[in-house]
Amino acid sequence: MTVVWPPGSAIYGPLLGDPEVAQHLSDAAHLRAILRVEAALAAAQAQVTADAADAARARTVAATLDAMAPPDPAALGPGTLATGMPIPALVRDVRARLDPAVADHLHRGATSQDVLDTALILQLRPVLDILAGRLDRVIADLAGLADRHRRTVIAARTRFQPAVPMPYGLRCAQWLMPLVDHRATLDPLRARLARLQLGGAAGTLSALGPQALDVVARMATDLGLAAADLPWHAARERLVELGQWLTRMTGSLGKIAQDLILARQEGIAGPPTDGSAHGGSSTMPQKSNPVIAETVLAIARTLPAQAATLAQAQLHAQERDGSAWTQEWLCLGPLLTLAGCALAHGPALLAETRPRPNDAGTGDGLILAEAASFALAAHMPLAEAQALVRRAAQTAAADAPAHLIDRLATLTEAPVDWTALKDPAASLGVADVLIDRALAAARYRR
Repeated sequence: MTVVWPPGSAIYGPLLGDPEVAQHLSDAAHLRAILRVEAALAAAQAQVTADAADAARARTVAATLDAMAPPDPAALGPGTLATGMPIPALVRDVRARLDPAVADHLHRGATSQDVLDTALILQLRPVLDILAGRLDRVIADLAGLADRHRRTVIAARTRFQPAVPMPYGLRCAQWLMPLVDHRATLDPLRARLARLQLGGAAGTLSALGPQALDVVARMATDLGLAAADLPWHAARERLVELGQWLTRMTGSLGKIAQDLILARQEGIAGPPTDGSAHGGSSTMPQKSNPVIAETVLAIARTLPAQAATLAQAQLHAQERDGSAWTQEWLCLGPLLTLAGCALAHGPALLAETRPRPNDAGTGDGLILAEAASFALAAHMPLAEAQALVRRAAQTAAADAPAHLIDRLATLTEAPVDWTALKDPAASLGVADVLIDRALAAARYRR
């Protein structure tokens, strides 16, 4: 249908893009992060060198880089084509702008991948902060829905068919819990990702001399990162873990979206009444299309393939593998942008429908068949009770106005409280307790 990249399109971007995340993944943000890494490297070397003149030159480089405007991204393109990465061209550009007396202290002892990997980690930090805040909002909204709809009875559906009564609040709680789990794992993942990469040409740090580990420690402190036990230039597991987290989290949103789409199709819930985002048809004025739910579901179906491709970058050959890091470039941006988009749509997604009792599922009472079987089993063998309920269900289905419980009452003398049994709200089990557990896990407060 379209050959443009939708998240970056002026046409499709409002639906499938994420400007807030994208600004931290832009060329400008990337180059700022690179210069910040180079400045921290020079500053750390200035702190450990015993030569006062060398220390002064390194400090000059660090201070100049901190104040320097990034190079023109377009000017780095030819160099990236030639070397497979932008750092050599950037270093040439920056050195040309430095005092020749200090220029040799730029990028000293590091390799291009050191700078790119550490810059990536710096760029991820604000992106993951954004995702965490959005996830907190969705969790709070879902917890509120779960609490408010404890007594809103709907027909649970198994294998696409009405099954038994359940509160809409429990369905919301079931949507909520995976997101709570994802939120609980995000902060430890962020901590595992927040590591400096500095290894030099092959991870030995030989070009930094005997002070190498001191440089690593000081540079990490300057950047607010942990000093990794070993350089991780060829160990990409934590970035793969990030891709998997983004996929799982978005998949949980996709589950909600799919349920809401099915609810709209079956007429279980009406269109939004609060002005939230939803779509009309170009030719059918009666329609209110679940646009946001469709978008979130499409994103959730797209991310697993991206994460699977990212996982192949873990097969990073020997000490450096240009094809592996190029795979990361191709996958991480879409994963972060699309996951951010799905989360940004979260509040509108939850507003796309309003629960209401499902007349098709409760009017004939068939969703009370299980409850009726166990009520009768108090007075006869369970198999006999189930056969009796099945017979009543068949006759109720044949005679549409008939309610299952009314039919059943005419088929047996068992002393069952038929009036109480006919109320679906009496068959909600321990749903209240389960909802409370979900709210406790979400730390929900009324």
